[in-house]
Amino acid sequence: MPSQTNELALEASIEKILAGTSLEDLKQEGSLNERKEVYRSGKGYYIGYPSDFNAKYALDEERFWHFLESTQAEELAKLQKQSDWKLKILERFDRLIKKYGVLRLLKKGLEVDDAHFTLFYVAPLASSSQAIKDNFEKNEFSVTRQLRYSNANPLEEIDMVFFINGIPFATMELKNHWTGQNAKVHGINQYKFKRDITQPLLNFGRCIVHFAVDTDEAYMTTKLDGANTFFLPFNLGNNNGKGNPPNPFGHKTAYLWDEVFTRDSIANIIQHFVRLDGKENDPLSKKTLYFPRYHQMDVVRKLVRHVSINGTGQTYLIQHSAGSGKSNSITWLAYQLIETYPVNENTQGSKGIANPLFDSVIVVTDRRILDKQLRDNIKDFSEVKNIIAATFNSRDLKTALESGKKIIITTLQRFPFIIDGISDLSDKNFAVIIDEAHSSQGGTTSDKMNQAMGNLPSEEDTEDAQDKILAAMQSRKMRGNASYFAFTATPKNSTLEKFGSKQTDGSYQPFHLYSMKQAIEEGFILDVLANYTTYRSYYEISKSIEDNPLFDTTKAQKKLRAFVERDPRTISTKAEIMLDHFTTHVVSKKLLKAKAKAMVVTQSIESAINYYLAIKDILKAKGNPFDVVIAFSGTKKINGIEYTEDGLNGFAEKDTKDKFDEDHYRLLVVANKYLTGFDQPKLTAMYVDKKLQGVLAVQALSRLNRSANKLGKRTEDLFVLDFFNSTEEIKDAFDPFYTSTTLSGATDVNVLHELKASLDDVGVYESYEVEDFVLKYFDKADAQLLSPIIDTAAQRFNHDLGLEDAQKADFKIKAKQFVKIYGQMASILSFEILSWEKLYWFLKFLIPKLIVADPDADMDGLLDTIDLATYGLERVTLNSSISLDDSETLLDPQNPNPRGAHDKDEEEDPLDLIVKSFNERWFQGWEATPEDQRVKFISLSKMMMAHPDFQTKVADNKDASTQELAFYKIFDDVMAKQRKNELDLYRLIAKDNAFKQAFIDTMKRMVGVQG
Repeated sequence: MPSQTNELALEASIEKILAGTSLEDLKQEGSLNERKEVYRSGKGYYIGYPSDFNAKYALDEERFWHFLESTQAEELAKLQKQSDWKLKILERFDRLIKKYGVLRLLKKGLEVDDAHFTLFYVAPLASSSQAIKDNFEKNEFSVTRQLRYSNANPLEEIDMVFFINGIPFATMELKNHWTGQNAKVHGINQYKFKRDITQPLLNFGRCIVHFAVDTDEAYMTTKLDGANTFFLPFNLGNNNGKGNPPNPFGHKTAYLWDEVFTRDSIANIIQHFVRLDGKENDPLSKKTLYFPRYHQMDVVRKLVRHVSINGTGQTYLIQHSAGSGKSNSITWLAYQLIETYPVNENTQGSKGIANPLFDSVIVVTDRRILDKQLRDNIKDFSEVKNIIAATFNSRDLKTALESGKKIIITTLQRFPFIIDGISDLSDKNFAVIIDEAHSSQGGTTSDKMNQAMGNLPSEEDTEDAQDKILAAMQSRKMRGNASYFAFTATPKNSTLEKFGSKQTDGSYQPFHLYSMKQAIEEGFILDVLANYTTYRSYYEISKSIEDNPLFDTTKAQKKLRAFVERDPRTISTKAEIMLDHFTTHVVSKKLLKAKAKAMVVTQSIESAINYYLAIKDILKAKGNPFDVVIAFSGTKKINGIEYTEDGLNGFAEKDTKDKFDEDHYRLLVVANKYLTGFDQPKLTAMYVDKKLQGVLAVQALSRLNRSANKLGKRTEDLFVLDFFNSTEEIKDAFDPFYTSTTLSGATDVNVLHELKASLDDVGVYESYEVEDFVLKYFDKADAQLLSPIIDTAAQRFNHDLGLEDAQKADFKIKAKQFVKIYGQMASILSFEILSWEKLYWFLKFLIPKLIVADPDADMDGLLDTIDLATYGLERVTLNSSISLDDSETLLDPQNPNPRGAHDKDEEEDPLDLIVKSFNERWFQGWEATPEDQRVKFISLSKMMMAHPDFQTKVADNKDASTQELAFYKIFDDVMAKQRKNELDLYRLIAKDNAFKQAFIDTMKRMVGVQG
């Protein structure tokens, strides 16, 4: 018999790792019915038996009663005088778990009459007594396979259920790629459509988490809700993207049973991570149960472990993308740092192993939700409730500490005062968590001193949040009594140097990474660069003065462009284009259930106001189908008229964010305000008329990337129309933070020689790997010994070899051909070639793991059905998809050389020369790239041929003179209709007769008309 590669084998493997043996082993020993207690081997789990499960109460009664009898006999004795004492306990348990959920009972225990039962002994801290340590060891963790959970359908089974003291905390459905099924599709669908969620075990709050797992990937949810169930990936990430890396010692998902499901890990998750969110009086069904995603659990555990070993005075940079769930990560980290103890007396900052390292944790954030979240969840993580305070200066900090506050929340603007307070309180240790990502929502970071001096910076001069943090720290000597934990999605070089982990080669890296690439691939944010369209602006300006003064050429060029771009006439034209697109492609299509919104990003407050007024006028002419909102700080005078945000909007500035959430308001016009830290999941389109570069470009465009699953928001719904930046410039901004055919004729078995040679040459696998795999497979080796061999080859194909998509497709098609041809011919061949047989078995397991990327279609499906003889159509796209570089980005350090404002010699030119060069630069003919030109020619020619008069008056017309007249008329009709979409081309044709004639001659050839 060959190796077992089905779900049953995977179950047995997991069971054996957790319990030290499996049902198969016990059966083989003949001791299956002896209830052999195997414990403290493996990961310390008992083997559970399906017959011990009580489906009505969703309890493993064998473990439940055994735990209570062996640990709390005195409490049981208080009830055992009653004849129905067991039923009384079960009914009380059932009533409370339906009302509060399992998490509360595990944490607070069960009270029945005058008896109190602890249902879970918590994991000990470093300073815990021996009694607490001993009690934890008395917990009975168990795993039961093929559990029949349903009273309504007694034959319905769940692959694996995990228990603590007889109480279920997790369920798991298993799938195996090698049997043609996977967790993402088949496992999740099983939970959604084939499991009865009305049964107690699957009721919300009864279990903490439900997993769908295969050998490659894992997904989890805390609430089963039929077709509406939402599963989250629970994977390590691979090459800074989704999935899991090859595991040299077993399946890719072995970290679940090797790491996550260990007794200590599950206890840590229950005590310090899982939380039930909702109002106190809300029913359980209205609340939300949070279970950490893998990267959240991983970063908190690694930080706490590093702090325990290295003590205070450390800096940490956590580069977590939007969509990583930073609010939860920061909440979990803050509470766990309160109870972080040194590993020994010599740890820096240690006050003895019985005392926590930090006196207080300071959270620097502008997120109001974090303030609320920290306060709301204190009851879940701490016995002492009133330990949170908000501080605004060093005096508040001192007062908060003296009154026993453990978590102190402050804002970015107050951060310098907090630094002063930390320096003054040198006898205290602090952990400072800095949440930079959501700073500057109001568009300004001016501090109290600037305000007092009257130095209010304009919105256009907003100081970068990272720079402000660094300035506050660099102006004061850092002391060893504080550790800093900086969370950001877009670290600058200076931030990396200050907070990053120094490597042996002198470079700096983030302590922990959850990349934008992984967040996009896992579906937590959308790809804002998938549909990116740029408009090239053309200008023709004239010199309006007679003399010829000298100007600095570079500055003059910038000023001239700003003049043209900010002119109300230019803005009106662009506003019309924006509204036409928004109305046609967003409003009319009723995207996001008719709730989709857009943001207009402008160069300055003056431009924002002009855009707002232009859009208002256009909407008024259309009968005000929806409304527009503007956001900016302060007062702005234009042409003698003073404007304010609340004056234009007609409601208070503080209400702008909430008003924009209302369905009637669809457009938001901004300059800098709301470009960072503004979460509005209904945003699907952005119209950019502003220079965006570096961190600002990423933060601004990322306003679109928030997912909205309830509204059905998809990547293809997003659209960016950019009047100012090129796709190359946007790619350069995103790249640093982002971190893929053969037709057989008549069967000739000799083609197998050619196919094998071609496959061998690519280097995806080595001959010894094929030998090793086949030997183990037919020697009945455990499937975990086979996974690393296949995964290593798949990793080479998918990533390491750097194969182009065409090369990948070629290899996969040939591999499928080899398997298909050999499988069909092997039984009728009159000779044997052993190498073919071995490669056949190897490829059968390798092919499902070969990823062939195609931006336009599911390539795996295409490869199975394609007929290469008819594959000749070319798809033309109008929107550009900007592909980002997923290799590691190296930033250069800051320039240490002193620089002055006038280091560069200014080049001065007369005004008319500047005007001429400006016009040559911005109006020098049709500047579309050859690819863009080809796309436009194809698109326009198709429109012409689709014209109702084309066939009769042009194509079938034998009279050359009338044919040409008809062609010109159709051409003019098409161009008039495409005026707004091809504004630059239309203007050039209208102005330049020579260009127009050359263009028309080309169009004639495109539609088959003889010139």
